Amino acid sequence: MTKKPSLHPASVEELTPIEARAEHAQLHEEIEAHDRRYHQEDAPTISDADYDALRRRYEELERVFPELATAQSLTKTVGAKPSEKFAKVKHAVPMLSLGNVFSDEEVLEFVARVRRFLGLGESPLRFTFEPKIDGLSCSLRYEKGHLVQAATRGDGYEGEDVTANVRTIDEIPQRLRGDHSDVFEVRGEVYMTHMDFAALNARQKELAKTLFANPRNAAAGSLRQLDPKITASRPLHFFAYGWGETSALPANTQLGVLESLRRYGLPVNPLTTLCENAEDMLAHYRAIETQRATLGYDIDGVVYKVDDIALQERLGFVSRAPRWAVARKFPAERATTILRDIEIQVGRTGALTPVARLEPVTVGGVVVQNATLHNEDEIARKDIRIGDTVVVQRAGDVIPQIVEVVAEKRPNGAKPYQFPHVCPRCGSAALREIDEKTGEADVVRRCTGSLVCPAQAIERLKHFASRNAMDIEGLGDKQIEFFYDEGLIKTASDIFALAEREAQMSPRLAEREGYGETSV
Repeated sequence: MTKKPSLHPASVEELTPIEARAEHAQLHEEIEAHDRRYHQEDAPTISDADYDALRRRYEELERVFPELATAQSLTKTVGAKPSEKFAKVKHAVPMLSLGNVFSDEEVLEFVARVRRFLGLGESPLRFTFEPKIDGLSCSLRYEKGHLVQAATRGDGYEGEDVTANVRTIDEIPQRLRGDHSDVFEVRGEVYMTHMDFAALNARQKELAKTLFANPRNAAAGSLRQLDPKITASRPLHFFAYGWGETSALPANTQLGVLESLRRYGLPVNPLTTLCENAEDMLAHYRAIETQRATLGYDIDGVVYKVDDIALQERLGFVSRAPRWAVARKFPAERATTILRDIEIQVGRTGALTPVARLEPVTVGGVVVQNATLHNEDEIARKDIRIGDTVVVQRAGDVIPQIVEVVAEKRPNGAKPYQFPHVCPRCGSAALREIDEKTGEADVVRRCTGSLVCPAQAIERLKHFASRNAMDIEGLGDKQIEFFYDEGLIKTASDIFALAEREAQMSPRLAEREGYGETSV
């Protein structure tokens, strides 16, 4: 996911009508292509933040130049047309998307806007708060308590029939429990946990199949299979968050309906709660932002909804989104997670580099498990300790890094990290050289066991065989580590006598798993 959106630096107000129309047409084509890749192909090529930036620019153009907001505008559509591979399902009640906000100020403005529309003044106004699951939206239609149809969101008005696939998801009941209306359409999100995602990618790797970039893509790709047996083999989960067509609602509040769905046997996110005021809404957002890494599944923000259903009906909809709900998105290039360990890697020049081992978290559409800590001074400056809750940043193709520590989340007993003064691989002294001119110590601590350190030897061999040096095809990092551990190569010259040395091995490489005649 490396493609960046087009840059549009000029202020919209500075554009002429001709320039605005040209940019609007370009953005329309660009956003449509991204919608298709995200909703139909489950293979997005830009991050959520970059996509949101395109959308906001597009909407700003239509605000300043209203004549651009035609019936074909993307502000009046949701998602993408259903794939031709599936039968189509028309939604009795459209599955619209939500408007997005990105700051505390925008949340407060959303609340103020709702109050103004309803003319409430300072009267109490409660909102439900729920995590925004990063998965694939799905509509489940129950008739007389029996699951009769399941469909994806599609373009919001017409989705894909995935009934057979949804029936394989254990958490989705085939029949509702208790008393319920004759017709009840449940809306929710199909998702995959971090643990299941890692296991699925491990199996994909064993079978030499394409790996999934993140749990959302894995869940969407698993649900949208033509063969339900493949879906059944994938560990999918579901959270209900709303409803579509229904002959009668079981409660008069958003939270009350969700509690009824839970009684019917449908999974509802346990973190869903009620906010009494705007301050509550902001506090819950900050709390879940720090809990994000411990949830076990991806969320990309939170959702606020007016709790009173009668007020929801008064508020109605605008364009492709309800006036009574909004999504507060997390910064897409940052995430909060837990530092599980610090590992010291030894490079070919003996440099000791600390690497953070993290609780897996999705940042900018990519699952991040490791981050650079640069050097021991950086660890000390930020006071990074094992067990800390940390903010991780990933920008473009830059290696993820720890930006800051969430100090209030520090576990009791967490101790300052002691950087090793000996090499973890060979036990030689690791020193910081003193610059003779300045008298200052080098920021990098280095292993002094150059000739005896196996880590340095292996890294030198990797560099020698790499694309930037000899470019030896088929001799990758794992092969070099294996050959070194087996004693087949110790220096670069040994590589050219590898066939002769291998002939003396028992068993030979061709007889070992993962190797064959072409490996020798």
